[in-house]
Amino acid sequence: MSAGSERAAAVGDVGRRDARVCWHPYTQHGLESEFPAVRGARGAVLELEDGRELIDAISSWWTCLHGHGHPPIGRAIAAQLEQLDHVLFAGLTHEPAVRLAERLVEHAPAGLSRVFYSDNGSTAVEVALKIAYQQWVHRGEPERTVFVALDGAYHGDTFGAMSAGEREPFFSAFGPLLFEVRHAAPNAGALEATLRDLGPRAAAVIVEPLVQGAAGMRMHGADFVRAVRALCDEHGVPMIADEVMTGFGRTGRLFACERAGVSPDLLCLAKGLTGGMFPLSATLATETLFAAFRSTDRSRTFFHGHSFTANPTGCAAALASLDCCLADDVPGRLEALGARIEARLAASPVASSGSIGPLRRTGGIVAFDLVVPPDDDDGYLSRIAPELRARALELGVLLRPLGNVVYALPPACTTPEQADRIADAMLELVTTAG
Repeated sequence: MSAGSERAAAVGDVGRRDARVCWHPYTQHGLESEFPAVRGARGAVLELEDGRELIDAISSWWTCLHGHGHPPIGRAIAAQLEQLDHVLFAGLTHEPAVRLAERLVEHAPAGLSRVFYSDNGSTAVEVALKIAYQQWVHRGEPERTVFVALDGAYHGDTFGAMSAGEREPFFSAFGPLLFEVRHAAPNAGALEATLRDLGPRAAAVIVEPLVQGAAGMRMHGADFVRAVRALCDEHGVPMIADEVMTGFGRTGRLFACERAGVSPDLLCLAKGLTGGMFPLSATLATETLFAAFRSTDRSRTFFHGHSFTANPTGCAAALASLDCCLADDVPGRLEALGARIEARLAASPVASSGSIGPLRRTGGIVAFDLVVPPDDDDGYLSRIAPELRARALELGVLLRPLGNVVYALPPACTTPEQADRIADAMLELVTTAG
């Protein structure tokens, strides 16, 4: 059976029904219209409708921290549903939200003392941006309207998060609707020059510490994260750490900021917060920022919220996930997995063939760039990306290259044998591209 026939056979009844009614994220339906259906998942393995199995090498968009269907989290969700499924968090509170906030404050970088809950990574960032700006309004400096982000930044798909992100290729259509953000190269000199130029117009600096995910798994050192903290202090602006992807062990420590030895003023968490088993996010803030809103004047309220803010079931899932992170040394396990994949890739002749750029790794995140033909784009819109995804599925591994960037970010339950298969599939994609 040809590769095309295999792909067609993989699309069963669910996939065909999907093609009539569903609209998928980050998908050009004029080029891709039918998708294999997943009917079950356990650990690092997805089971397709046609009976095939895939190793989930990207933790289903970086969410499934421990693996699919992780029993301790499932039990916590079931128990919480029996007691309290959901209640509004405006004017009421509940034990799971309070306990989770206490635990997050305990384990987060020092100085973060308040937890604001929302429902996904974009909104966690949106909350941080709004807190950072509104506190300037309360301090009588409303002219501080310009945020600073890194070149290639991606922080989510809501309007504030889009503004903080690089316009191309995702958000150029929305340019007229986005507020001003300055982007700087990830080096201390560029960031310092940007802040100096903005002066009293600077509102805050937002970074993904150590690894810029959607930008193509761009990696920078802990020294730069420390420089960001120092420059924010020097210029008197908050540092926002977007750890939606890097949090909960992905970089080999519980938080990337911890690995760099810094504490941000605002910390955005999602994805691995619940082990990928429930939508929940959190934005942690310093007491100083919280105090800028605390008042007898109701107009100084932080007017932000969601119907599912601090959902008790999500909080229970997050508590169980955090327990697993600590008890099972998830950061250490992810570090070991990343090292194994990196070593297998480095040992292949492909690594020195000129077909790929230098290997890079931070914790459990491993990536390399494919060298593309001169007539192709070397970014997210590279023509080879859809073919690479399809070839990986044929190899029994779920990979979703970021254009010409091939990366792995597996769950902590991935076995050594599965890690080797992930590395081998990544190498096979080099041949496919060639």
